[in-house]
Amino acid sequence: MDTYFISHGDPMAGIDESFAVRELLKSWRKQTLRHVPKSILVVSGHWETSDPTVNIVSGPNPTIHDFNRRPERHGLFQIQYPAPGAPKLAKRVKELLIKSGFNNVNEDESRGLDHGAWIPLMFMYPEANIPVCQLSVQPQLDGAHHFNMGRALCPLREEGVLIIGSGAATHNLDIVGPVDGPILPWAFEFDAWLKDCLLNGRYEDVNDYEEKAPHAKIAHPWPDHLYPLHVALGAAGEEAKAELIHHSWQDASLSYASYRFITKK
Repeated sequence: MDTYFISHGDPMAGIDESFAVRELLKSWRKQTLRHVPKSILVVSGHWETSDPTVNIVSGPNPTIHDFNRRPERHGLFQIQYPAPGAPKLAKRVKELLIKSGFNNVNEDESRGLDHGAWIPLMFMYPEANIPVCQLSVQPQLDGAHHFNMGRALCPLREEGVLIIGSGAATHNLDIVGPVDGPILPWAFEFDAWLKDCLLNGRYEDVNDYEEKAPHAKIAHPWPDHLYPLHVALGAAGEEAKAELIHHSWQDASLSYASYRFITKK
């Protein structure tokens, strides 16, 4: 099973058909992954904790509408994605992390799916019948921590688990441009650097992006939306190859670059 990083972007992608990333998600089973996974692990930039944490839900996952109420978002609050929880997978994730030296791994028995999980999944698997659990990110730590967290989860690929990192290739909501304007230079340069590193296997540079990447602190003032990429990349295992599977822009600075990490067969 390959691993994936999806730039989920604005929650409005859930109801606004103008978002190009919807085509990637809606065609997922036909063009990206025809094999139906046994369960899904989502690492979302919208769940931050001090230590790695898994959500252990025995029944349907609650749908978390974790964004501000605005008139144009009214339809989003009507959407439910009641995918079953994946408590066995959550326990397995915890087991693998502890085995790899992550001594403090917590459980959350009440948290459901945030929009970094349910908005992509509602297009990818609209039946909401595949068990899903989430793993949190630790934004106070670094890319190597998250890469190693992913590396600990490599065995899940052989167990029918689809591992998705859900975040954004660039994520600075304070600096955006007009919808049809040119891409802002700092966003273009960071996005191009990330693509070049991934496609050419310079994964150590990606782990150390805050020092190596151009405009790192502008592209990601807070690292929560990039760390899911590190987890997905680490989980792909040794000698994984990156493939760009989607690219589009929003508001002149938000990159929707999404990647498949092809595992060594």
